[in-house]
Amino acid sequence: MLITRKQTVFGIGLLAWSLTASGADTVRIAYIGMLSGPFALVGEDILKSFRGAADMVNAQGGVLGKKKIEVIGFDGKGTPQDSVIALNQAIDQKFQFVTAAVSSVAHALSNAIARHNERNPGQRVLFLDFQATDPALTESKCNFWHFRFAAHAGMELNVLTDYIARQSSVSRIYLINPDNPYGQAARGIAREMLAAKRPHIQIVGDDLIPLGKVKDFAPYVSKIRASDADSVLTGNWGNDLALLMKAGEETGLKVNYYALIAYLLGTPSVIAGSGSDRLKTITLGFNINDEKNPYRQYVFDFKNRYKALSNFDYAPAIRVVEMLAKAIDQAGTTEPLKVAYALEGLRYQGPGGETWMRADDHQLIAPIEIASLVKVGQAGVSYDVEGTGYGWKTEVRVEGKDTALPTTCRMARP
Repeated sequence: MLITRKQTVFGIGLLAWSLTASGADTVRIAYIGMLSGPFALVGEDILKSFRGAADMVNAQGGVLGKKKIEVIGFDGKGTPQDSVIALNQAIDQKFQFVTAAVSSVAHALSNAIARHNERNPGQRVLFLDFQATDPALTESKCNFWHFRFAAHAGMELNVLTDYIARQSSVSRIYLINPDNPYGQAARGIAREMLAAKRPHIQIVGDDLIPLGKVKDFAPYVSKIRASDADSVLTGNWGNDLALLMKAGEETGLKVNYYALIAYLLGTPSVIAGSGSDRLKTITLGFNINDEKNPYRQYVFDFKNRYKALSNFDYAPAIRVVEMLAKAIDQAGTTEPLKVAYALEGLRYQGPGGETWMRADDHQLIAPIEIASLVKVGQAGVSYDVEGTGYGWKTEVRVEGKDTALPTTCRMARP
């Protein structure tokens, strides 16, 4: 069944809501994110997006007729070990819902939550993975208590390699990815898909780098230059992607960049105007320049309220909170087992269009877009990002039904 939320005028009335309820009047989500370290700016901004999404749901009545949603930040520092410590703190504080991303972290949390729920059936926890993109999380490592609210790397690469295969200028590609489960998976999938779609494209280099550890990308740029690559395909994101592109621009490297995650806070401000004309990135079906999208006013209102540096159009945060709210209302309870069953197969008109949670593997199916960072004023680009004068222009849109890939998940249900 397609569930829709009535359109609401976002404005003064919505901004008047505050998250002051507690205890039985509050549904709490533990956000385990990178709130310190090299990706702290990204982590803090995503936390703001979650809180804005919660405010939006609360302004429309909350859940179960009266309960408000509250999002509390826990610093997982981007590591599996620290994130499990944060998870245990959240469990000790009786949180029923946990959200996090980064594939290595998500694997650790998914396993820890499954073990906890088996041992503590009276204190279960549901894991709302907002964007850990290693396909294994909803494939070989799928489990009932894990739901992913963004496309995985295979889905994104299927869209991106379709686009690359149509570019006659691409013949020599250099791969560079994070050295973690997501990056390793992206590397293998990219090789497989490019070979199938454009066999004559050569992979002329292939590097895995430690996430958030490299401060000087000049040696990698030298390797790319020596390979005579015309394009770079990368799963790097945040500071790593920004530093890679900055080093390339400073040394005059003229390649096209095809990225999976170039839209996160901090990257546009580094690359805008100096190499951005050679960048294409996957986006998650929604950005502030989508003029007909009903979520645009939400973006404007909450960017101002939270003094966010980004445009507050981070779709996974909206999806997690809205779909959780709908599932709680449908289940009539916040009990995680019943909410999990309500989430399975749930459909709604979210940011980007029709979206649903596939029951077989708990993988979200939603539109995917490819965008370019271009100067504001071009057709379809009215608003910039991070005060740069450059904004995202949608080049390709693929509807959710066309992004879905087969799954091998064999999930045991309680």
